[in-house]
Amino acid sequence: MANQHIGSNFDDFLAEEAILEEATATAMKRVIAWQIEQEMRAQHLSKTAMATKMKTSRAALNRLLDETDTSLTLTTLASAAAALGKKFKFELAA
Repeated sequence: MANQHIGSNFDDFLAEEAILEEATATAMKRVIAWQIEQEMRAQHLSKTAMATKMKTSRAALNRLLDETDTSLTLTTLASAAAALGKKFKFELAA
């Protein structure tokens, strides 16, 4: 019996299961949270210090760093980037 999935890719599978967008959002959030955490470590910033620099609460920072919480605003990202002396770059890709 031939395998119907030979030759397909993982994105096709996720699309067939109607979870491609959710999986993509979660993957993107994991990368963003990881990059922010790495930069915080490089700059020796605690969560409290980072939250202060962002002019937000530590709870809000924890939501930003929670890789499973994909409800994130551009304002929060911009604030985190500014606090780290960085900028975020977004683009649509084909």
